[in-house]
Amino acid sequence: MMDNDEFKLEESGINPVKTAGSEKDVYFSNVTTTQEKSAPVTSQSTAAVKKKPPKKKKGQSIAGTYLFFIIVIALSMALSVYAVLCMNDVLAITKTSSSVTVNVSETIDNTSDAVDLLADNGLIKCKNFCKLFAKYREVYVGAPYEAGVYYLNGKMGLEGMLQTLHGNAKTAETVTLTFPEGFTVPEIVDRLVDNEVCDKAALLSTIETTEFSYSLVSDKQSNENIPYRLEGYLFPDTYDFYVGESASSVVKKFLSNGDARITEEHRKKAKELGYTMDEIIIIASIIQCEAGNEDQMKDISAVLHNRLSDKTNYPSIGCVSTSDYINNKVSPALSSTSSHTADYYLNYYNTDQSSSVVGLPAGPICNPGLAAIEAALEPSDSDIYFFFHDNKGNMYTAKTYSEFKQKVSTYAPYLSY
Repeated sequence: MMDNDEFKLEESGINPVKTAGSEKDVYFSNVTTTQEKSAPVTSQSTAAVKKKPPKKKKGQSIAGTYLFFIIVIALSMALSVYAVLCMNDVLAITKTSSSVTVNVSETIDNTSDAVDLLADNGLIKCKNFCKLFAKYREVYVGAPYEAGVYYLNGKMGLEGMLQTLHGNAKTAETVTLTFPEGFTVPEIVDRLVDNEVCDKAALLSTIETTEFSYSLVSDKQSNENIPYRLEGYLFPDTYDFYVGESASSVVKKFLSNGDARITEEHRKKAKELGYTMDEIIIIASIIQCEAGNEDQMKDISAVLHNRLSDKTNYPSIGCVSTSDYINNKVSPALSSTSSHTADYYLNYYNTDQSSSVVGLPAGPICNPGLAAIEAALEPSDSDIYFFFHDNKGNMYTAKTYSEFKQKVSTYAPYLSY
């Protein structure tokens, strides 16, 4: 039987063995020594241990979720607003009917530029979407878009505005109007406005600023000494117009007709005479106003050509019709906002004997017909320098001033020459 100490050693797994040097030396098996227990962990053992990721706090997770939904909602709202603006540009759901004057100085050759013009004038908001929409509606609203002055408003919608830029009529109702030879721009404009063809301001602006490709007027620029830039070029004739037609479309009908009626032979003849076609139109306009009938036109033309060829002796063409144009046609049509007064224009149009204007006035004084234009190109072969009419419309000519005075005293003593 073992004593208590021996029993404890066996319980702990330590077996006593007697050796020569010691009564009880102790050997350990499967037991870690004190040094082993306290030995530091090597790098290999450290690398083998996986660190657990830190746990997210509950509050951070909720905040991230809220932020995500806020961004989604904001984007959705922005897209919704953009979609509404796009549809409003096309359908004009909430647009106002306030008109915007859009001046197209030259023909627009593509729809993208036309949409840019609408955006620049504040008529649409989403031009990129409108360009995309118009691209698929090209058959209805495609280029070209005519030069002219247009009154547009957002209520028309994108297609309506682009169609208006085409010069399309607003209605199918038509009106036939006749414009006699010798009508002036103010008279033509008043007749068009009175018959509801188009707006007066748009017509005057188109006449003054819009560029047209027709050869007779392609290089005509606004001139502050000339009341109406296209005076002389709105060819007199009978025309059919739409009620509510665009100003550019209306003016084009006059110009197109004139460009076709004044042939290449007419232009060649003007060059042979040493005149520009513009000077021939000025001469023709004076002939139109001075002649009592077509039979008188070539003799009046001869007087004008003879005087223009001898400016030393005849610096003035001696016609009162040019100052009458300013006093009787232009002056009543001038508004308080006009750039110049009638007196200002007289400095460039008064060609009577006391005038300081040498040769022709600054521009035509009416819109002459073809007979007057041809008379300007083919004056009678005569060396006459004077003419006058009696109160019955009969015309008398003279070669010298003394002959002229003698005939006046004989046939029209009531005239103050």
